[in-house]
Amino acid sequence: MDPEAEVVEVLRALADPIRLRIVQVLADGAAHFKGDEDWGCSVHKSTLSHHFKILEQAGITQTTIVGRQHTIRLRRADLESRFPGLIDAALRRPPLAPPAPEATSP
Repeated sequence: MDPEAEVVEVLRALADPIRLRIVQVLADGAAHFKGDEDWGCSVHKSTLSHHFKILEQAGITQTTIVGRQHTIRLRRADLESRFPGLIDAALRRPPLAPPAPEATSP
């Protein structure tokens, strides 16, 4: 696959807030089970499966199936070697906006 097209697919997959949340959950390095309820997003199971599929197709995650159990892990080392710093940048939360100035009375 063309490297330019590949990075576009990765960025497209990470652009969705639900998929980004899934990547944040996986970023601790531990593998998680597809049936886990603690993905940090409240969507239907079928919608969550769709998001898992997109992440896997983009090369962001890897799913291992043993029997009926699907284990998902972030392919962090692979992504880091192909796109240095991309995952860290995507996982960085934006800084909080400064508080709005208070209105002054005349």
